Amino acid sequence: MLTLEGLHSENSEIESEDIAEEIKIPLQALKLLAKILKVISQGQSVSVVPISTEMTTPAVAELLGCSRPHFVKLLEEGNIPFSLVGRHPRVKHEDIMDFQKVMKLQRE
Repeated sequence: MLTLEGLHSENSEIESEDIAEEIKIPLQALKLLAKILKVISQGQSVSVVPISTEMTTPAVAELLGCSRPHFVKLLEEGNIPFSLVGRHPRVKHEDIMDFQKVMKLQRE
């Protein structure tokens, strides 16, 4: 059995018969976990990606919902910073998220 205590405090505690020690989890982490579980329960997928992760152009195009050639054009126009690994562009995940925020603000 798993019980959660102190959900309104900065650090919440989890107690479980399966866990030999007490674990303190920041409230923000529990809120994030709740959001993840909600999305999964709706049949959607979730990816956890470190912010500093560099992504390939096909992966970014899929994330943005556009074609790879269109995304490469955005890179060539200087809209998104990137680095080259050999001749292949790589884009930081945080730069993609920044680009999405800017595009959302422009649409509004």
